[in-house]
Amino acid sequence: MKTDVEELSPTRVKLTVEVPFDELKPNLDKAYKELSQQVRLKGFRPGKVPARLIDQYVGRGAVLQEAVNDALPGLYGRAVEESELFALGQPDVEITELEDNQQFAFTAEVDIRPKFEVPDYDGLEITVDSAEVTDEEVEETLSNLRERFATLTNADREAQEGDFVSIDLAATVEGEDVEDARTSGYSYEVGSRSSVEGLDDQLAGMNAGDSKTFTTTLVGGEHEGKEAEVTVTVHSVKVKELPELDDEFAQLGSEFDTIEELREDVRKRLADQKLHQQLGEARDKALEALMEKLDIPLPESVIENEIQRRNEQLDQQLQMYGMSRDKYLQDEGKSEEEYDQEIKDGARDAVKGGFILDQLALQEKLTVENEELTDYVVRNAMSMGVQPDVLAKHLTENNQIPAVVSEVLRSKALNLVVEHVKATDDKGAEVDIAAMLRHEAGEDEAHADEAPEAPEAAETAEAGDEKADA
Repeated sequence: MKTDVEELSPTRVKLTVEVPFDELKPNLDKAYKELSQQVRLKGFRPGKVPARLIDQYVGRGAVLQEAVNDALPGLYGRAVEESELFALGQPDVEITELEDNQQFAFTAEVDIRPKFEVPDYDGLEITVDSAEVTDEEVEETLSNLRERFATLTNADREAQEGDFVSIDLAATVEGEDVEDARTSGYSYEVGSRSSVEGLDDQLAGMNAGDSKTFTTTLVGGEHEGKEAEVTVTVHSVKVKELPELDDEFAQLGSEFDTIEELREDVRKRLADQKLHQQLGEARDKALEALMEKLDIPLPESVIENEIQRRNEQLDQQLQMYGMSRDKYLQDEGKSEEEYDQEIKDGARDAVKGGFILDQLALQEKLTVENEELTDYVVRNAMSMGVQPDVLAKHLTENNQIPAVVSEVLRSKALNLVVEHVKATDDKGAEVDIAAMLRHEAGEDEAHADEAPEAPEAAETAEAGDEKADA
């Protein structure tokens, strides 16, 4: 097989592949065998029809086409591998020559990852948020814990902001009932602004047994954007009482005997959380700093695919919460144009960052071991709320192991960059990223010790072996 590569642009090539006809023999044999099962001729059992009769009744051209369709994926894959290209997405293939018993040739245009080298990344300077835990943050966390143990008691007075009321709601649009706006016995916090617009203003000052009707604009459902007459009826007014922040509360809300022990545990947990957030920020800042040192061309088709993926992901989330895109943009304070530009910028950065990490993994000859795949499965299974063996089976059956390998490789490449950065926090203190990575790795190893084995098919993979799409 002979392959010529023509560079159409830094991110797209055209492969011209010439294949000796003899190489199609296994595919021709397979085509005859499959067609023999389908052809029904008197005197021949299915699968026993001779090739010459298949040529006569089906046509040699149909056999050739069947063989070529079967051979193309493998031949294209060989051409890409032998040309040492990192192909992205599906190729545009055209058969240019098919002469029986002589030669077969085709062309394939495909986007590729651009060729470049990752520059020296040792000593990149980044600044991250401080991981210091303040007294105010500790008290805020304790206050939130108190809220979980709050009790509601009847208040023989008008409703005020912060009170909880039990209400019925009903709405009409142009005199017709709005079924999805009707509710009974709904517990609502006055002042939370979490229901229909104007409800909180009406509830303030109402007593148990009172009813009011007011006009508002519906923001969701079938009648979104229409004016509605909403009637609210108050059944009860209750005041929230918080427990005292003392030793008795510590024993009620935790495994500790004293409030000081609980306060110290809260401080430690907040510190661990902030360190984790600081490490994540360091990863983002390190990649951003490395990206600034490189100017590489990006294939527009890959960027468009990433934009489409992000838009589909947002639409799925909005559908889950019953929210329109217009309402989402309104809440975010963004125009459609601003949102589109934000998505485009994010997609370009994601594609560029992925290319850089892929190339770095190749340069540093990084590999993925079975234990690392096991850890990936465990961590993601925990976040998804499923058993690790269930997720491992799903990944294997859906041929997602190469994508997982690519993701793990990128993570390892990014950690390599982060290990070499010079990090300080926004208060000027030096941040020991290497120590944080060691701590994180120790936690991961503890998870992996309890995990099932990852799929055998992914036991070890080298960076250069996986041609996963960016």
